[in-house]
This record gives sequence, structure tokens and C-alpha cells, in this order.
Amino acid sequence: MNKKMFAETLGTAILVLFGCGAAVIGGADIGLTGISLAFGLSIVAAAYGIGAISGAHLNPAVSLGMLAAGRMTVAECVGHAAAQVAGATIGAAVLYLIATGKAGFVMGEWALGSNGYGPGYLGEYNVTSALVFEFVMTFIFVTVILGATGTGSTAGFAGLAIGLTLAGIHLVGINVTGVSVNPARSIGPALFAGGAALSQLWLFIVAPLAGGALAGLVHKAGFTRA
Repeated sequence: MNKKMFAETLGTAILVLFGCGAAVIGGADIGLTGISLAFGLSIVAAAYGIGAISGAHLNPAVSLGMLAAGRMTVAECVGHAAAQVAGATIGAAVLYLIATGKAGFVMGEWALGSNGYGPGYLGEYNVTSALVFEFVMTFIFVTVILGATGTGSTAGFAGLAIGLTLAGIHLVGINVTGVSVNPARSIGPALFAGGAALSQLWLFIVAPLAGGALAGLVHKAGFTRA
């Protein structure tokens, strides 16, 4: 594993451990706002900590958007995505080890901060709502990332802009899907939760990848870049 792939693995593990960990361990105390900030702050930390090494994509939808925008090769995109999924799985494994150490802990249908939709999941929004939310919000998220890291952007502020955008998306959508906008972030917890989290995982792969790809194509076409 080269330095870039190690950075993507570590960064995505941090994202899952901080974000999903906030939901699982501290959710009852910090609420939706606290969970949203945890996801956003994890991106800020990774962006400034490892961004210079790998770009700190931490998300296959972001890497696909970069590919569609002409800012990375197919091989680089595939390598980043593999590292991101590995990192998310490691982060979920660490969270599993911590969470199961609590007396009375039970692995529920959508355990470890897994994404989901429908009856029994948070706001119980249907599959259409979940698809629309994940597609649109990923498009917005990747558009912000491409703009904040592209030509003409303000140097040094990309990590903050990206992290705050992710926090904002969570403030809007935790009750809809738990917020994925990131296939890797969804895959890691679902592998341990199984059940509904695993059976619904397709949506959190397809919708974010489609949204990220469209953001990249729109950016490449010049509509969202200077």
C-alpha cells in the first residue's frame, strides 16, 4: 500500500469512527446537531491532516466526481475507492469493538450508525425520498469539493468549506437516511449490522455515485467552475 492509499484508508476510518461513533456512543446526549458536527469536523481534521498526501477524498463518490471532472485517472479512482472502503470497514470494526463493550448493548436492525430508510428507520421516509436526498445532496457536496479545491479557490479554506457543507447536509437529512453521500461510509457499518442495513445498501452506493459523477461532468462542462 502506497502513501496515498494509506492516507485514504486512515482518513475514511476517522470519518466513520468520529461520525458514526458520535451517533452510536453519544447520540442520546449530543443530538442531531452534535452528530452533524462530528461528521463535519472529521472531514476538517482529515482534510488538513492528510489532504496534502491524497486529497482526502474519503469517499468513492468524490473520487468518481474527480474522475468525471478530468482531475484523476481511472486507476487512481479505483485505488482511492478500494482504500476508502477498507478504511470505512476498519473504522466500523473499531466502533463495533467499543460499542459491544457496553453492558446491554444490542445490535439493532440498523446498528453502528448504518444508513437506511422506510418503516422503523428514524423519520420513516420512503425509498423515493431516500434516493432523491442522497442523489441531490451528493451532487451538492461534490460540487462544493470541486469548487473549493479548483482553480481560483481561496487557498487554505477548502477543508473548512467541505466540512461545514457535510455538517449542513447532516442537519437537513439525518432523519431521512442517516446521511450517506458516501458509499464507503455506508458499506463499513452495514457489513457489521447485516439485515436491513445490508439489504438497503444498494441505494447508498448507487445514488451517491450517480450524484458525484453528475457533479464532475457539470464541473468539467464549465458550469460550476471559474
